[in-house]
Amino acid sequence: MPKIFDLSLKLNGFPIDAARQRLNEIIDVPENEYAAFVEARKRDIVAYHLANNPFYRALHLTDQFDSWEAVPVMQKADFQQPLAERLSKGFTAANVYVNKTSGSSGNPFVFAKDKFCHALIWANIMRRFAWYGIDFNHSCQARFYGMPLDFRANKMLRLKDFFANRYRFNIFDLSDKGLSEITSRFRKKKFDYINGYTSSIVMLAKYLRTNNTILKDICPTLKVCIVTSEMLFDEDKKLLEMQFNVPVVNEYGASELDVIAFQDLNDDWLVNAETLFVEILDENNMPVPNGQQGKIVVTSLYNFAHPMIRYDVGDYGVLDEKSTAKKPLLKKLVGRTNDFAVLPSGKKPAGMTFYSITKKLFDGDGNVKEFVIKQTKLDTFEIDYTSERPLNDNEIEKMKQVFSTFLEPGLTYVVNRRDKLDRGTTGKLKQFISLIKQ
Repeated sequence: MPKIFDLSLKLNGFPIDAARQRLNEIIDVPENEYAAFVEARKRDIVAYHLANNPFYRALHLTDQFDSWEAVPVMQKADFQQPLAERLSKGFTAANVYVNKTSGSSGNPFVFAKDKFCHALIWANIMRRFAWYGIDFNHSCQARFYGMPLDFRANKMLRLKDFFANRYRFNIFDLSDKGLSEITSRFRKKKFDYINGYTSSIVMLAKYLRTNNTILKDICPTLKVCIVTSEMLFDEDKKLLEMQFNVPVVNEYGASELDVIAFQDLNDDWLVNAETLFVEILDENNMPVPNGQQGKIVVTSLYNFAHPMIRYDVGDYGVLDEKSTAKKPLLKKLVGRTNDFAVLPSGKKPAGMTFYSITKKLFDGDGNVKEFVIKQTKLDTFEIDYTSERPLNDNEIEKMKQVFSTFLEPGLTYVVNRRDKLDRGTTGKLKQFISLIKQ
């Protein structure tokens, strides 16, 4: 069979063969030399952009590299200017890969990668998926991502999916009828793997549990499920493994960068140290020891078109104490910067944490399907949910008591049952939303 995915990359100007060769050279660097190798790459990418990018030079306030600690941490707000003003010399919108972030953090922006960098990213993604027997040139993907509703854009995306050997499901309709249609497609088509937004895939698993169906029984070719873009709770991972009967892999990435971490066959969340440098910093942008929580700050080591250097992705996480330069491990992903509640006492709990508590309270009986929690005032939270039946007074009171114990007394909770939850234009389900200024 022809290597259609490779061919599509080459036709679009992405040198995948050269990228694979370069990736193998990076992987072959010995462990005892890897820290020095990365230090050289860090210095080289900063020096390149200081010499060739006026936008970055103005941000850096100098034209020479002094020390890594002196390199400024870039924020999303730094990119709120035309792309043409941010590209390095020799690059234009016509000779780079251009895309746009989803805007789920509140600050969408257009970004660019040079074509070799983009090919290198794909080479590394394909290598990681291959750990689970997935070959992008031949394996068929069940895709749970958003899609444009505009007719022409939708058809263009469907054509792109066809050449990438993937079938995109409509995640905007996760009613029983919609999930029944998705399940029927798995009975008919030989999918090799599932890839997409966590919340949509979890909804499918809950539907299968209700209908006493194991996905691999009706789709025996299925090898693995890879979830991304949204938090994966331990309870949900167990549910997916039970209802799909295949390994469930947690991927963490950012479209403007690359895959940041990907679970390996040992169930370690292996950080991408081939094309990125990932560091954990405190609020003063100083490194914290492995094992301590801080901001996730990432450098793209091979993007010469557009500087993504010490870029604050907006997430908090922890690197494992066992991490090495060549094999850093992500021990914990806490959540986004704007995923923290602020209480009248000044306490700042992570929104994902009490969302997790709510799931534990009501997820066992299969009644409640999804939750979204919104902080509307300093002392007020709205909890929207979908379910088979409304929560009764005792269940709601129990939830309020648990929240009061975890957060603090005296808060107001408004509980709303919805027909469906707003997934936004991308199809992602933002599970905690703060509507107050922090």
